Amino acid sequence: MARLDLPDKVAGRPRFIHDLRLPAQMFGRVVRPPSPGARLVALDTNALAGQPVTVVRDGSFLGLIGADEACVGRLVEELRAASSWDEVDTLPDENDLDSYLRRGPHETIEVLAEPGESTPTDRALSASYARPFTAHASIAPSCGVAWWKGDGELAVWTHSQGISPLRTAIATVLDLDPSKVVVEHAEGAGCYGHNGADDAAFDAVLLARSADGRPVQVMWSREDELTWSPFGSAMAADVAATVDTAGSITSWTFDVWSQGHTSRPGAGGSSHLLASQSLHSPVSIASAVDPPPARGGGTIRNAVPIYSLPSRRIVGHRKIDAQVRTSALRSLGAYLNVFAIESFMDELALMVGRDPLAFRLAHLTDRRAVSVLESVALDSGWGSPMSDGVGRGIGMARYKDWGAYCAVIAEVEAETEITLRRLTIAVDVGQVVNPDGVRNQIEGGATQAASWTMRERVRFDRRRVTSRDWETYPIFRFSEVPDISVAIIEREDEQSVGAGEAAQGPTAGAIANAVADAIGVRVRGLPITKEAVLAAIESES
Repeated sequence: MARLDLPDKVAGRPRFIHDLRLPAQMFGRVVRPPSPGARLVALDTNALAGQPVTVVRDGSFLGLIGADEACVGRLVEELRAASSWDEVDTLPDENDLDSYLRRGPHETIEVLAEPGESTPTDRALSASYARPFTAHASIAPSCGVAWWKGDGELAVWTHSQGISPLRTAIATVLDLDPSKVVVEHAEGAGCYGHNGADDAAFDAVLLARSADGRPVQVMWSREDELTWSPFGSAMAADVAATVDTAGSITSWTFDVWSQGHTSRPGAGGSSHLLASQSLHSPVSIASAVDPPPARGGGTIRNAVPIYSLPSRRIVGHRKIDAQVRTSALRSLGAYLNVFAIESFMDELALMVGRDPLAFRLAHLTDRRAVSVLESVALDSGWGSPMSDGVGRGIGMARYKDWGAYCAVIAEVEAETEITLRRLTIAVDVGQVVNPDGVRNQIEGGATQAASWTMRERVRFDRRRVTSRDWETYPIFRFSEVPDISVAIIEREDEQSVGAGEAAQGPTAGAIANAVADAIGVRVRGLPITKEAVLAAIESES
């Protein structure tokens, strides 16, 4: 099936919300606070006197609008320089996120608590794994358009993933009749969850109140996007298991700590709109919550291993008093949980002297899981000799425990840097409707997961986010994208479950295991950078 959107995108024809131009449209920019929790205490607008812009202020919400986009973009920097803020330290210690996440209070999520006892001859192993906060890092920044019309109707254009909840949140914060608010979706850059689209739309709504009935477009800057969009939550997991003398797992314990994974408008009864907390009559923003287990959960998503294991105890711990704004980012908790599970399976295989592939197959009873694992092993040449400094690693899972099966084998080369050379993937999505769409989704998810696993980490001090551009928040460049092959296992007799976000966790686990295979040292904290590898080598020496 041909993609209807691609001809316009390839030809560069306007089709995104950033290209939207309405009659008499104005342009707006917002001066974000210098740090979370900052309060605007003084403003000198003399430098803007006589300029063709209007300054808009409501409490600590500050911005300007004008008819010329370039002029507005230039003068917003003068407005920023003319503002004075009272700042406080609100962020945790970036170098001790483990303690931050484990410090309560928590919502405890009991997933499984199965009875069972180990025997005196069983061998035990335990390990801890972690991921940092990560950004959505959309290639184009968030954008919104709003128009207060003469009949009292508010029209909003947004690339939000939830236009109905956004409509309700806008009406609630501004005490409007929801029937007078019309929110329409417009195409924007992919965000893989909940980025700043809702917030940019609300910025436009606030600025358009001062536009005398003319529509206003607000576009965020790259710095806004990387520092003010909700992040994917940092996470930590403790895994422990016992194995018998035959090398079979006899017990499994998994504890995972996280912030909540959704703060979309309306989640947990909060509007969650960024600018609402800066208004003269501020609206507080609650901490992120998790989707219910019936929808896959958040902290506990994919915390249950795909393997047939006895005596399992699995518990999630969602931090309630979060200091960092988080929300849905592709695969939510599944990324860390599968990374931890698959890393630990390799560590167990090493302890009992088994091949990682054979060890997994020995603990699988799901025939479809066995098929994707055997398929990817055959396609990758698993077991064939490798050069010095080159390693292979496996990762696999069934997304949300009921979605697509995905198995990944990564090949890395470790010299002065870690280079990802190849990703071989097998996927089972049930009945396949559009094979090209499945491959696109899996390739894209694997590429993004590789970037998270090897590059990405939100950086901050105790007051401000410091990863503000592509230099301080690096993502994969085109030259770093590996060769990717995707084999689709056809299941015409099974229900279609969608490709979804099945590749995220397995890709992370496969890369981590490949790095360990290449250098003989395990990195348990993401991202797997050269510095992380050197630190792991030093800790084992």
